[in-house]
Amino acid sequence: MAAEANANDLTQVVVLLAAGVAAAPIFKRIGLGSVLGYLAAGLVVGPFGLGLFSDAQSIIHVAELGVVMFLFIIGLEMEPSRLWGMRKDIFGLGAMQVLACMAALTCIGLSFGFPLVPSFVAGTGFVLTSTAIVMQMLQERGAITTLKGQRIVAILLFEDLAIVPLLAVVTLLGTGAGAAEPSERWLSVAIALGAVAALVLAGRYLLNPFFRLLAASGAREVMTAAALLVVLGSALAMQLSGLSMAMGAFLAGVLLSESSFRHQLEADIEPFRGILLGLFFLGVGMAIDLAVIAANWQLVAASVVGYMLAKAALIYAVGRLAGACHGEALERAVLMAQGGEFAFVLYSAAVAAGIFDGEANAILTATIIISMVLTPLIVTAHARLVPQKPVDTEGLALPENVEGTVLMIGFGRFGQIVSQPLLARGYTLSLIDKDAEFVRDASDFGFKVYYGDGSRIDILHAAGAATARAILICVDDKAAALKIAEIAREEFPLVPIMARAFDREHAIDLVHAGVGFHIRETFESALRFGEETLLVLGEEAELAAQLIADFREVDRERFALEVVGGIYAGRQLVRGNAQPADLVAARTARRRAEEEAREADTAGEART
Repeated sequence: MAAEANANDLTQVVVLLAAGVAAAPIFKRIGLGSVLGYLAAGLVVGPFGLGLFSDAQSIIHVAELGVVMFLFIIGLEMEPSRLWGMRKDIFGLGAMQVLACMAALTCIGLSFGFPLVPSFVAGTGFVLTSTAIVMQMLQERGAITTLKGQRIVAILLFEDLAIVPLLAVVTLLGTGAGAAEPSERWLSVAIALGAVAALVLAGRYLLNPFFRLLAASGAREVMTAAALLVVLGSALAMQLSGLSMAMGAFLAGVLLSESSFRHQLEADIEPFRGILLGLFFLGVGMAIDLAVIAANWQLVAASVVGYMLAKAALIYAVGRLAGACHGEALERAVLMAQGGEFAFVLYSAAVAAGIFDGEANAILTATIIISMVLTPLIVTAHARLVPQKPVDTEGLALPENVEGTVLMIGFGRFGQIVSQPLLARGYTLSLIDKDAEFVRDASDFGFKVYYGDGSRIDILHAAGAATARAILICVDDKAAALKIAEIAREEFPLVPIMARAFDREHAIDLVHAGVGFHIRETFESALRFGEETLLVLGEEAELAAQLIADFREVDRERFALEVVGGIYAGRQLVRGNAQPADLVAARTARRRAEEEAREADTAGEART
């Protein structure tokens, strides 16, 4: 019997893995995202699909650890100084959005004829956005580190923090057997605050020495186990104190964000995070109770539509009020219009406090799950149907009859460094860049940068290319740099053109396009790095400098061959660690022999 039970458990694990492995890539490939793939797979294998699983809630309970680990990894990226810098977005923008949505969604419940307290709790639960879905979609789109992505992360952090007082409010409003006495409520608050303080102190004074001690053992598996211990231990401590597990993991991540073990921890946790987060979405898909939806489909449909539309409208309005452009506010509204996993926690507390009965909880849970399922579809539809908004150039200066000694196209990190010696010498620079946000930020540092696309002839004329003594192409886009070079060479043949090259092949293309001088963006720094390495290894400074000079000569020869014959034409001049010939050293030895021969000849002539 035990063997049969074990085989059945293993079968379920295999089914879950197979469902996720099959569905996620397919949905991602067709543009619907991996989240929707997991949700669909969960519905298929769940109680209301093939019936391979009967208890979706137990799977969700285990898989919530994926959300916990996700928040830990996000915390690792949030150094305390960075988190402090986000305080206005967290406690300003986040609080504004949460409070506005709470008021609006409470009115939705009242409009359906429900009493005030149940309407408030139901609407408040829907206010709590799905951190798992939004963060996963931001990560897939590479938007977490962008400014608009950081604002969304700040709002999600505030919502995660808000679960604590919201649970206390639900308990205060409770009338059933689960309602707590005032003394118990204050005790719960004190325990929660004490748990946070204890976690902060442990993270500040214990975690780094703890990991240093384990690292000294040299056992990799022990470090992995310790990483899991920190994440799950912090989550458990917060859960036992009445707070959310995700909050505990996030705080642990923040406290370790400046640790020297940060990257090791992230690498150890990442595989578990990915698997469990996928399992969480599978569990949510399984939990869609089609019987409840069928019995109350009108109420469920009206709730989903009413809550999502009202929440999206308020998010958009708050975003615009806070200074976001139309595109950013709309994207935020589409991405955050659903309910989230913390609503399940809040609704369970409401049932315990006597605010909801079992049927109301099932209907609200179904509403939350359907909103989560709809989110990837709505985001995909938004991306495909809403036209890309033109760049907001309001307040930006466009070039017009600008004159400068040098025209610089692209004023990023490369261009900024190039500009300094030129400005120190007194040359005037005409600067253009097509990143509107960067053009605005550059003014804070004393630069006058014009907004413009350097690949347009009219922009080049307006920026003073015809009268400039040099055109510098400093953009970090290979194709754009090549296009600008071709246009500038054809339109302004008498003006020297200098360009930043991405790599060797790009440099060859730029030469063919008529660029008079180019530099590979990492070439000089790599040579300097190599020279310093030689010195560290004990070589004489004069020999190190000579080796670098000889390599420059070899590289020039190789590049000349490649300009004519292609990227492989000069490969015989490349020194590889798999071949015995040391071309650079041989050249150095040959040069020394020639110098010695000349010196000998000179000495002989002197004696004669």
